[in-house]
Amino acid sequence: MGTLGRAIYSVGFWIRETGQALDRLGCRLQGNYYFKEQLSRHRTLMNVFDKAPVVEKDAFVAPSASITGNVHVGRGSSIWYGCVLRGDVNSVSVGSGTNIQDNSLVHVAKSNLSGKVLPTIIGDNVSVGHSAVLHGCTVEDASFVGPGATLLDGVCVEKHAMVAAGALVRQNTRIPSGEVWGGNPAKFLRKLTEEEMAFISQSALNYANLAQVHAAENAKGFDEIEFEKVLCKKFARRDEEYDSMLGAVRETPPELILPNNMMPDKIPKAA
Repeated sequence: MGTLGRAIYSVGFWIRETGQALDRLGCRLQGNYYFKEQLSRHRTLMNVFDKAPVVEKDAFVAPSASITGNVHVGRGSSIWYGCVLRGDVNSVSVGSGTNIQDNSLVHVAKSNLSGKVLPTIIGDNVSVGHSAVLHGCTVEDASFVGPGATLLDGVCVEKHAMVAAGALVRQNTRIPSGEVWGGNPAKFLRKLTEEEMAFISQSALNYANLAQVHAAENAKGFDEIEFEKVLCKKFARRDEEYDSMLGAVRETPPELILPNNMMPDKIPKAA
């Protein structure tokens, strides 16, 4: 980035800091009511100078996840709560339909003992379990990395392979297709069964569907969330299945109907 680029970046930074200061001032003026604010000021996507993350259409990135620098997330993939994908000194690539589950860490290697510069490449329809660590490695399509597993620099997990939960895979290890590796250090345990291979594919599909539900919930606005809270409180003991058996139809009581200023989409348009 040249001198002009850095200057523009600095100006943008000052403007954003000013906005955050105004937001804090507004919260103080609101007094006790500001705690009702549902919006998070966490920066889910953050560039490192000229390196900016790219998240494809239909991908889900949880609000508390952090994607920084040269990171590409493919269509239909999901990055779950508390995950960190940091592409600052090299690139991170996540394919389509892949899920990286809660609190996992994906980083890259600028240099290591062998002198190699290693990006992290994760293929399509991969499942990476909770709290896994992937560093400068390659995980090929339709493979599975168990919760708490650690993959070090230069590791390659081939297609339809599985790394067991808690495993530590040492540098430059290659895990062949159709095998299960586990332990510390990781070693070959056995061959994958047909049922386990089907499970890997189904797991990726399940997470893709679940991500759509979470994406829809996270996309709700403040007014919609507050409205649903009122409904849930009012109908906490309502059982739709039981009502259906009785043929009962319950209408929303008048006191539950919020004024127009609570739901912006219901405000009548001026003639």
